[in-house]
Amino acid sequence: MRRVSIFDTTLRDGEQAPGNAMGPEQKLDIALAVEALGVDVIETGMPGSSASDYKATRLIAEAMSTARIATLSRAVHEDVRLAVEAGGTGRHHVQIMATGSETHLRHKRGISRAEAVREVVGAISYAKELGADHVTLGLEDASRGSDGLLRELVRESVAAGADNVAVADTTGCMLPREYGDLIARIRSWAGPQIVVSTHCHEDLGLSLANTLAGVEAGADEVQTSLAGIGERAGNTPLEEMIAVLVHKGEALGVTTDVRPEGLYEAYEVLRRTIGLPQPRNKAIFGTNAFATQAGIHQAGMLRAPVTYEYVEPHRFGRERSILVGRHSGRAVLRFVMAQMGLEPDERLVDLVYEQHVAHRTGGDCLDLPGVRELILDKRAVMAGGVG
Repeated sequence: MRRVSIFDTTLRDGEQAPGNAMGPEQKLDIALAVEALGVDVIETGMPGSSASDYKATRLIAEAMSTARIATLSRAVHEDVRLAVEAGGTGRHHVQIMATGSETHLRHKRGISRAEAVREVVGAISYAKELGADHVTLGLEDASRGSDGLLRELVRESVAAGADNVAVADTTGCMLPREYGDLIARIRSWAGPQIVVSTHCHEDLGLSLANTLAGVEAGADEVQTSLAGIGERAGNTPLEEMIAVLVHKGEALGVTTDVRPEGLYEAYEVLRRTIGLPQPRNKAIFGTNAFATQAGIHQAGMLRAPVTYEYVEPHRFGRERSILVGRHSGRAVLRFVMAQMGLEPDERLVDLVYEQHVAHRTGGDCLDLPGVRELILDKRAVMAGGVG
């Protein structure tokens, strides 16, 4: 089993999305919650971009006891200097962003390929001169770059001292097969001693699939964020990546040290901090991820949860939820009555079903304590001979 490193970008790429801004102390709280999971690397932000990110990087670097930190810098000496000053040189991955596609060279930067290579190699060399132990070449928009450009960036940056190459599908435009092939090519250019890291976006809903394809193609590290927050549609969700490794790691031949049972607690810290609404249908973190109201499902789950529950809620800090709504059947009512220690009573079951289940309007549901109250109420009515 090959161990894959987990890199969390919640505080950098995640924060860049509208509505997700965090102060330095808030970033520290989230960083501590993420570190407690066993994540390997926590990205703090871009110290060269703001005093807030500079302070956050200092606070987090001083507080981390097990996780390493990472920062992101433009290929500009002053950005690199501030990053090293804020985060130190030891357990700090100084990521330096390279212009990785002709599209960005032409339309964003207005520079030549030779200039792009020269500036990033110069910034990497400068980071090494400052004493940085770990320097990452961050290939922005690598998924749209030519092999000629990417090969030169990788080889020259490794020669200058980079020990990690992060491969960004910045626009989320790749299919898994395409991204896996790209990772394999990057690996061949970088050499076996260099860490290759994935950074995938969700624009086509393929960030997790692409990340897994990258791992299968030989990536050593995956960049993820809590709840997948990040630019536009977001990044590879940390919780989904860990769920796959928990349940399918053996099939993939990879493992992780992240402790999944703390994921939901860390997510709650994030939600409170940035006011993030909880979606209904999101894997692992969604309100309905471990809930069911459909009678055909409940009939099986009440006998054995494994009938419809492949991902076990308790492994991710969640609880199973059986709800009663318009699509529920009588099986759940009989189950609740049995839990209450009541004798079977089909008349009572039919009464509750007809009045509170079959003709229920809207999408609201009752939880099991609510069903127990209904049963007690209707049982009292029946015993009094009323209704």
